[in-house]
Amino acid sequence: MKTRAVRLYGKNDLRIEEFELPRIKNDEILARIVTNSVCMSDHKAAAQGPDHKRIPKDIAENPIILGHEFCGEIVEVGSKWASKFKAGDRFSIQPALNYKGSLAAPGYSYQYVGGDATYVVIPNEVMEVDCLLTYEGEAFFLGSLAEPVSCIVGTYHAMYHTTGGSYVHDMGIVEGGNVAILAGVGPMGLGAIDYGIHCDRKPSLMVVTDIDQERLTRAAKLYTVEEAAKNGVKLVYLNTKDCDDPVAKLKEISGGEGYNDVFVMAPVRALIEQADAVLAKDGCLNFFAGPSRTDFGAMLNFYNVHYASTHIVGTSGGNTADMRESLQMMEKGLLNPSGMITHIGGLNAVPETVVKLPSIPGGKKLIYTHVELPLTAIEDFAEVGKKDPFFADLAEIVARHNGLWNLEAEKYVLKNAPKHDA
Repeated sequence: MKTRAVRLYGKNDLRIEEFELPRIKNDEILARIVTNSVCMSDHKAAAQGPDHKRIPKDIAENPIILGHEFCGEIVEVGSKWASKFKAGDRFSIQPALNYKGSLAAPGYSYQYVGGDATYVVIPNEVMEVDCLLTYEGEAFFLGSLAEPVSCIVGTYHAMYHTTGGSYVHDMGIVEGGNVAILAGVGPMGLGAIDYGIHCDRKPSLMVVTDIDQERLTRAAKLYTVEEAAKNGVKLVYLNTKDCDDPVAKLKEISGGEGYNDVFVMAPVRALIEQADAVLAKDGCLNFFAGPSRTDFGAMLNFYNVHYASTHIVGTSGGNTADMRESLQMMEKGLLNPSGMITHIGGLNAVPETVVKLPSIPGGKKLIYTHVELPLTAIEDFAEVGKKDPFFADLAEIVARHNGLWNLEAEKYVLKNAPKHDA
């Protein structure tokens, strides 16, 4: 079986190549990838190359396939796994295998499995650790978003609070409490809003801040205060750029109580210090955003740590249970992370997109691996469509879906977009 894939040979050395996959062994699975979502972690992996902790040192001779947020269909199953999986099953993968203590992960460490490919061979260890997850939804792109959504799910689950003087922690956000999501209208912040108002352990107040009014306005259209209210959550969007004293304003909105749970969605020192300042007694600060600087730090009020029992947690990715929860909530229509996606493209767009990702505005970049398309912003479909009927049709489809990427648009791409072998 031939595949076409984006392979990493060294720092920012990404090449689109066609090559033969080995025949699967009896403990492996052959699969067809349909979608992969580009992640900032891909950019970091490409930039660091063999210096990255998950990437092998010998990629110049044995390149790896990039991409870890993917969804597809099983093509052939080795005999060992024939009782559990079958051809035609849709799937997603939890890339953080932690197999026998190894950091090896699909999309970082393997020659024959990664999301930026047409076909892959899934190795035995993925199934051994139960990280090949069946997906019963219809939209492949939602399956690709299960991994980033699981990071958000894990973040909510990782919050902790004391329990009446005991040393046993109560895990999760305070049900019926106050939540603040700072710098909260980027792609992951949007997912945190969506999950927070639709999960089974909701706050009563959720305040989402940012300094970009355009992004705040978009977020308010995607996740409305009315929808939140239907689920028992008072949702407030706040542009802190307009506030002389953001801390005072946040405390005012909380009725002076402060916030039981605060998520910091950008690695900015001032945001961390702002989050610390608005914590309620026994409040938990989650530093969600991963900094690139190894010496990144901020001031924390340790008087409050001692006397007000405030505490801090950081999460990096979700576990398999978090990913299963993400898939199940999307299958049931409880979560719709479509708002995360702002661009689509084909496999041909991956190398440039990954390398230049920090300078490309917007949210998630969704790749359809079997088609040839330039990376194109959804908001630009209508303009591009003036010269290209394909994008004109896509513009009309997304306009019917509140400007969001959707199943109808996906089906149109899979049927009508130019193919590499066309």
